[in-house]
Amino acid sequence: MAAPPGTEVARAAAFKRSLDRVYAWYTVGFLAFVLTLGALERLGLPKRWIGVIFLLATVGLYAGIGLLSRTTDEAEYYVAGRRVPAMYNGMAVGADWMSAASFIGLAGTLYLSGFDGLAFILGWTGGYCLVAMLLAPYLRKFGQFTIPDFLGERYGGNGARLVGIVSAILCSFTYLVAQIYGVGLITARLTDFAFEIGVFVGLGGVLVCSFLGGMRAVTWTQVAQYIVLIVAYLAPVVWLSVKQTGVPLPQAIYGLQLEKISAAEQQLKTDAKELEVIKAYRQRADDAAAKLDNVPVAMQIDRVAAKQRLADLRAAEAPLPEVQSAARALGALPTTEAEARRVYQAAKSGNEARARPLAGMPDHAQQFAGNPEGDAGERQLFDDSRRNFLALVFCLMVGTAGLPHILTRYYTTPSVREARESVTWSLFFIFLLYVTAPALAVLVKYEIFTNVVGTPFDQLPAWIGNWARVDASLMSVVDINHDGVLQLGEMKIGGDIIVLAMPEIGGLPYVISGMVAAGGLAAALSTADGLLLTITNALSHDLYYKMINPAVPTSRRVTLSKMLLLVVALAAAYVAAQRPADILFLVSAAFSLAAAGFFPALVLGIFWKRASSLGAVAGMICGLLTTLYYMVHNQVGLREALGVTDPVSLWWGIQPISAGVFGVPVGFAVIVLVSLVSPAPGPEALALVERLRSPNPR
Repeated sequence: MAAPPGTEVARAAAFKRSLDRVYAWYTVGFLAFVLTLGALERLGLPKRWIGVIFLLATVGLYAGIGLLSRTTDEAEYYVAGRRVPAMYNGMAVGADWMSAASFIGLAGTLYLSGFDGLAFILGWTGGYCLVAMLLAPYLRKFGQFTIPDFLGERYGGNGARLVGIVSAILCSFTYLVAQIYGVGLITARLTDFAFEIGVFVGLGGVLVCSFLGGMRAVTWTQVAQYIVLIVAYLAPVVWLSVKQTGVPLPQAIYGLQLEKISAAEQQLKTDAKELEVIKAYRQRADDAAAKLDNVPVAMQIDRVAAKQRLADLRAAEAPLPEVQSAARALGALPTTEAEARRVYQAAKSGNEARARPLAGMPDHAQQFAGNPEGDAGERQLFDDSRRNFLALVFCLMVGTAGLPHILTRYYTTPSVREARESVTWSLFFIFLLYVTAPALAVLVKYEIFTNVVGTPFDQLPAWIGNWARVDASLMSVVDINHDGVLQLGEMKIGGDIIVLAMPEIGGLPYVISGMVAAGGLAAALSTADGLLLTITNALSHDLYYKMINPAVPTSRRVTLSKMLLLVVALAAAYVAAQRPADILFLVSAAFSLAAAGFFPALVLGIFWKRASSLGAVAGMICGLLTTLYYMVHNQVGLREALGVTDPVSLWWGIQPISAGVFGVPVGFAVIVLVSLVSPAPGPEALALVERLRSPNPR
């Protein structure tokens, strides 16, 4: 017998008050933990131990929450018992959303790309408006466990459900690899482990949280992780703002520091030393181009030169590290003409990218590349840049509204009203980080322009060498003009380390670096937990239970989900250990796939009664295939991995990161056209649409 409504309300209020007390004490405890480590650092605690303590303490805490939240109950495992209050669900969504891309990659992209990076903020934030208006309340009213559940019920049969399963696995696994990559990067920095080891060490934290308690454990862990990540993100940015301007509101001084950056950029563009660096890189690019003209001869010349250098070092009895380095360089030379051509082409492209002002970065405040008032080439560049900006915003907005691990979170609230409220809370908690990221990028760039550029190489700050040891592709410096002083063009810095290195760049104690890394780890782990559940639930609940063996007991289904979770996590860790691409491209690819695979079918399924099963299946498949085709044929990493040799062919100049801009309209068009010529939905599907769109708030 159901409890009276008044009793339910009282229980919900008591439950929320209990959560308020628990997480208030948790926040106080975390701050006390950081202050204690800061005091121990001043007393001489080694940096390595600080990093290890942060890693073990935070992962251990999340594991503890996972253990306390263990369950085999179906509703608790899949949707946290549908009793998560709106504010806490919003906080959990914020953590689920604050992936490694948001925490680590967003500010780095803004640092490297300037204005263009704002597309990520506009797209990701705008996507939640679509979620609030078009999807969240209707999916909560539907009241099942997964997005393929909705597709199966709305469109009938198993066709749409099966395509939904494939889409969920495809976009979620791509996104998951990016999170595991971030886990490896952060763990390696905290502990000095090799990157590959860091991937699998951090993976343990992901597994313990989601393995035992499913969505119940993941929800309460994500709330704890959000508190860690937002404190870790805001605190050092506020300190850096005070250091540079005396104002503790980095968002308020963003414009002031941007003006200083713009002035410094103009000086660097005309600096004689910077021009020397550009000339040196241009010469290297020309040398690589000359090698491409006759690859076999260039290979022979390179091998003779490498052998001669090794012989000279041995004859001079040079230090052993120099001899070993020369021997490694000789051994690394390409052995086939095809391999050599790839190496020379990469050298040509890489040096051409560096042979530009500001180390290849655009002016931070420049809206788009090119010039709308310039010659034909400049106008074309401007149009392409603006078109790509808008395409990326579109893909990220629609992709946000199609990501199954985000949409599933709105199944966990007690009612439709609280699902709507939790979207508002989600926007607030996400806003706290997103409004700070542009200021962080500008503050770090100002710090590098004023305190790092122009420093003698023998006096460079320690963080440069530390990060170069973690991954030379993310941080490297070279004195290419041999003047002994670092120029901006001589520094190569990857966007993925801007946030993690920020405390060291600003001169903060190492304990703050550990806290920021712990925040990044929380962001990556929280999103990875949600993605793992999405993939394994698609396999165990939607595929096995709904399509293969409907008679399977609940306990066995939950057990199967846990086993699959372990397999998927290990597979994602293996792929991430291969360093397949930068975090931001992997994430953006996931958004394009989610946008094309889910958004048209979900929106039309709710708002157009005539949308048919055959139309949905055809539209989802065509949208996905269009998006995949464009990515595979135009993204460098995918072309190399899959052996694509066809020439790159961009449609209207759109970059492959925004491939969903083609897949989404194809999906809508195919669903509409096929639905109009195929049998209409049955009475059960029509009744479901009526129920979803009824004014009943629950």
